[in-house]
Amino acid sequence: MFRTPISRRTVLAAGAACSGAVLATGAAGLLVPARAQGLPPTPSMRGGSNNYIPGAPIVERIGNGGFWMTGSVRRAGDGAPLEGIRIQIWAHTTEGYERDPESHGATLTRADGTFRLEMPQIVPAFGQPHGHLAYDDEAFETVFLRPVMGSASDTSLSADFVLQPA
Repeated sequence: MFRTPISRRTVLAAGAACSGAVLATGAAGLLVPARAQGLPPTPSMRGGSNNYIPGAPIVERIGNGGFWMTGSVRRAGDGAPLEGIRIQIWAHTTEGYERDPESHGATLTRADGTFRLEMPQIVPAFGQPHGHLAYDDEAFETVFLRPVMGSASDTSLSADFVLQPA
């Protein structure tokens, strides 16, 4: 077996590296285990804000229903579920275009951070069946999502938000 002898130069270089680590992190940085960075915030998706209408009303259902938009909302960092968060939802459906005010509605999250809103079946627009969701109140940074359905025949779509405090 081949062994590399440890030279004085190797020992001095290793000592210098450790000293640099102590100077950069402080002595406590060597004694405390690494901390997780936490849950990162959800970035806005390209095209998510298309046909957005601020202030859509909170509704029990959009149109005649038959399709479910679901998801969850958590706080960035600790991942705590957020209750009472207003999520706006809109899409191109069997009953209207995504630019039509009657195709927009909002719902509030429950205590466990989840939401669900019934709406008409989403149909393809620009070749893709997709929905739009937005968080746009003041407590957290605005996020627009545009999730695409796996198939135009799907009867539900889910999207999750991780919000960064403003």
